[in-house]
Amino acid sequence: MSPKNAVDRNGLTEQQFLEVYDAGTFEHPSVTVDMLIFTVLNRAQDNYRKLPDKSLQLLLIKRGEHPFLGQWALPGGFVAVSESIEAAARRELYSETNIDNIYMEQLYTWGDVNRDPRTRVISCSYMALVDRSTLNVQAGDDADEAAWFEVGYEVMEELRRETADGSELERLLRISLRSETGSLSGTVRILESVQGHVRQVKREIVESNGIAFDHVMMIQYAIERLRGKVEYTDIIFNLMPPLFTLSELQRVYEIILGKELLAAAFRRKIADAVTETEEFTKDAGHRPSKLYRYNQLRNFMP
Repeated sequence: MSPKNAVDRNGLTEQQFLEVYDAGTFEHPSVTVDMLIFTVLNRAQDNYRKLPDKSLQLLLIKRGEHPFLGQWALPGGFVAVSESIEAAARRELYSETNIDNIYMEQLYTWGDVNRDPRTRVISCSYMALVDRSTLNVQAGDDADEAAWFEVGYEVMEELRRETADGSELERLLRISLRSETGSLSGTVRILESVQGHVRQVKREIVESNGIAFDHVMMIQYAIERLRGKVEYTDIIFNLMPPLFTLSELQRVYEIILGKELLAAAFRRKIADAVTETEEFTKDAGHRPSKLYRYNQLRNFMP
């Protein structure tokens, strides 16, 4: 028997059931999308050669409406009934920042009951790494401003303890965000517990200064995931220009991972991911360096 012709305990077929179904039986939460757009930018170093260093930066918008009027938030907005979540993410990103046609991947779904003071809101977050030189960022829609913030990530405290039936790891992490418009910060507490084969992770915001909603927690989680993904995927090449030196690529890895890497070990690790070109850097006053490009065929090799 076809599932559509099967009858339920009330003697109804699927079509009959749908004809009398009351969509208002259950209260509907609202759904939003939030986008974490990361880039790596040069910044001037205070040294005698004025060599550029790089920093991880995140795109934020300044809210032009209540709630959290005047505070900074991730680009995002509500999902319409007639569109997919991914379509809503692309629409909101374009309407608030003028960014279009970039690769984004779903990060996490946030569903704490009181995370939005307006109503019950579930948010689906997306993450992207971009080469900022290809973008023309402009604030729009309900955003007063759009700006890139330099991201700082610090482990303030880490405590491991044994419990009667397992163990717990408590971490206190501080996020700092700086730009020409000012400084923002927040602290997130993470409690990871293991009981037998069951692992649970709880996050809570200890403080949030100038960052709207629960977005400081989203930022912390995105950085954590980003550090993991650069170890086993090629996502980092979305940050790079078409041609780059191996030193530049290594520095981007170091910035995201928050640690220095041994050059020889790093070059062995990424050898299959890059292709050597016949071109060199042309920076005045510096020895020319060989330029490389991302080996896009790597993902298609057997």
